[in-house]
Amino acid sequence: MDSSSPSASKRYRKEENGSEEEEDGYDVYVPVKERKKQKIKQILKISQEDEESGGLSGQEKEGGPGEEDVQELARKNNISLLDQHTELKKIAEARKESELEKQRREEKRLLEAVAEKRALMGVSELARGVQYEDPVVTAWRPPRRVLAMDSKRHNRVRAKYKILVEGEDVPPPLKSFADMKFPRCILKALQKKGIEKPSPIQMQGIPAALKGRDMIGIAFTGSGKSMVFILPIIMFCIEQEKKMPFMTNEGPYGLIIVPSRELAKQIKDNIEYVCKFIEADDFPELRTCLAIGGEPVATALHIIKQGVHIMVCTPGRLIDMLDKKMVRLDVCRYLVMDEADRMIDMGFEEDVRTIYSYFKAQRQTLLFSATMPKKIQNFARSALVKPVTVNVGRAGAASMCVVQEVEYVKQEAKVTHILTCLDKTPPPVLIFAEKKQDVDLIQEYLLLKGVTAAAIHGGKDQEERSAAVQAFQRGDKDVLVATDVASKGLDFPGIKHVINYDMPDDIENYVHRIGRTGRSGQQGVATTFVNKANDESVLLDLKHLLIEASQKVPPFLTMIGGGEEDLLAALEDVGGEERGCSYCGGLGHRITACPRLEAMQNKQAAGIGRKDYLAANAADY
Repeated sequence: MDSSSPSASKRYRKEENGSEEEEDGYDVYVPVKERKKQKIKQILKISQEDEESGGLSGQEKEGGPGEEDVQELARKNNISLLDQHTELKKIAEARKESELEKQRREEKRLLEAVAEKRALMGVSELARGVQYEDPVVTAWRPPRRVLAMDSKRHNRVRAKYKILVEGEDVPPPLKSFADMKFPRCILKALQKKGIEKPSPIQMQGIPAALKGRDMIGIAFTGSGKSMVFILPIIMFCIEQEKKMPFMTNEGPYGLIIVPSRELAKQIKDNIEYVCKFIEADDFPELRTCLAIGGEPVATALHIIKQGVHIMVCTPGRLIDMLDKKMVRLDVCRYLVMDEADRMIDMGFEEDVRTIYSYFKAQRQTLLFSATMPKKIQNFARSALVKPVTVNVGRAGAASMCVVQEVEYVKQEAKVTHILTCLDKTPPPVLIFAEKKQDVDLIQEYLLLKGVTAAAIHGGKDQEERSAAVQAFQRGDKDVLVATDVASKGLDFPGIKHVINYDMPDDIENYVHRIGRTGRSGQQGVATTFVNKANDESVLLDLKHLLIEASQKVPPFLTMIGGGEEDLLAALEDVGGEERGCSYCGGLGHRITACPRLEAMQNKQAAGIGRKDYLAANAADY
């Protein structure tokens, strides 16, 4: 046949136009079932577009069928209910995905709105545009046999001990203190304290600190976080003292900043305990200085004049001494912020920036806490150089060694109910209350009932506070009644029971409080009084925290919230991000419904500054 014939020309045009017809003009056969599927897809697509354009029914919006119209069209086209259900399910899943995308965008927008716009760096460094690209270099290296192992072994160890790490070139975890190359005198000091092998946070955290890396360390209360920064700082100071002894008014080489006076004293005591064993083994003497409110400055100045290696302080006293040129940070190369999230969240970020401005060179920075929401982590990273984040468990999770009991107690019956709770365990017992007057009331009531009790809060002077803590630690007092001044980082050995006279307004404070018991693998009990006066959002966070820790949830807490479906939704990861609220860390809500964020925004709208809003919390510090 001639290629110029009409049929050939017709076939050529059809192929060029992409027609599905054959040479003789026959349409490709489409099965009935497939045609029905295409039809229902078309109907549902029109319906979906109608909903997205305003959700109007077919009678309300011209040209767009409503739900009844969709069902009617599907019936007329003889489409089975099974096919309808399958297609509707696909569309519902796609719609759910779009809702999650919308939620992610909204949460990201909120988190960016509340994030600090300025970096957590010194004013002078920001002004000069100083940028440190590489971490501090140290002489420490892991053992050769550990370095020879492949990364799969390191990942297996981390998985076994539930250690999560982020960062570049993370040092391998070490399962013994001997592998960390500590001298025998330090190993002896640890053994005398009953510490035979490192805890999970110590396995990964100490090698990172010895390597000179900036670090964010997050682990549950009582997991041994303080030793992660105490042991490396002692080793670094020994190395510096051996190279060139510290002269008059020189130092400190290491600076440890904490939010409360009691925690500062505890850390200083732990450092001096290890230093005693070091000096007994013919190592150089290390001098440690304590600079906190309520303590005479002359005591600190006496040590500084001799040349100080390590300084433990609270922000206010340190800034005062820096302003008056009583101490300098010219040779300081090691900075630790313990309970860092609480300090930043209490409005001390300006104080921290001021402190950073006194450094003369790059320093190694380590931040530690049991609770550190995403907002604080992102903010803190601005001050760190290629940081390593070490996380044991979820940030803000309660210790699994604590049995949490929540009891409904009317407001007027709470004081008398304390006596019933004291029968649960032998002393020592720690009782927390929100208000200072409640602390005094509880102590007075217990003394009248013949219970030996001490009390501490921000209204007492430092001498009274120190005497109360020491009497409790010696065993002279069976009960210590305190505000949240005693909830952050303090280690009271042998505490079997913590009683929360009232549920705190912040779930993070609750986690810190109950963490005073169940430490170092020991079992403990925490009893919390709740009633109708408590905010429902905090109780919802408490409910989810109990479920996460596999604790018994009382019936009155079970009724709070929207049932099992809402519970699963609250615990669900959204777009791979952390569960719960990225602003406050509560599991019972997302940042879009955070009461703490709402309260902060209301205060700011009323013209009240952040420090004023948090003054009540900061008063004890």
